Amino acid sequence: MEKPRIKPKQGSILISEPSLRDFYFRQSVVLLAEHNEEGTFGVIINKPIEARLRDIIKGFSGYNLPVYLGGPVKTDSLFFIHTHSEISMSIPIMEGLYWGGDLDVIKAMLKTKIMLPNEIRFFLGYAGWSPNQLDRELREKSWVLSQTTVGEVINDHPETLWSNYLKSMGQDYAIWANFPADPTFN
Repeated sequence: MEKPRIKPKQGSILISEPSLRDFYFRQSVVLLAEHNEEGTFGVIINKPIEARLRDIIKGFSGYNLPVYLGGPVKTDSLFFIHTHSEISMSIPIMEGLYWGGDLDVIKAMLKTKIMLPNEIRFFLGYAGWSPNQLDRELREKSWVLSQTTVGEVINDHPETLWSNYLKSMGQDYAIWANFPADPTFN
């Protein structure tokens, strides 16, 4: 099952192979927010956790927004992506999608409904790779690299992303979508 080789870049996604057993990365889809000679970082976009934003950050008590498990690095820190280019200190990831920014501005935009809940995602932690580490993991076939859209990243049903991406990549990958998270349940 050889997919045409594309290079990792900011805005692409990693789809974990079914055999990847790591707690964080099993059946994960990772959005790459940066990839360069210094390394790679991104966030897992398909694993909502039980906590809500109001439970995690002081001053957001009225905000019942979901929070996602972003990855194993800095799990005590909150990160976010959004669709609003006008937010100061935001970094573009891809056309129409941005990393970070001024949290006070975000709060005000959510309160006034200038920003809607489906235009932002919050994450605890992030995924990071040292220089060349991701390239090695791709050669080892731990991940399938693919392209994405903002609509796919900020999706109403993140729990189905892993299987949906696999199914969209053709029959060879679609069979992986039916693999159980724990093969002992097979």
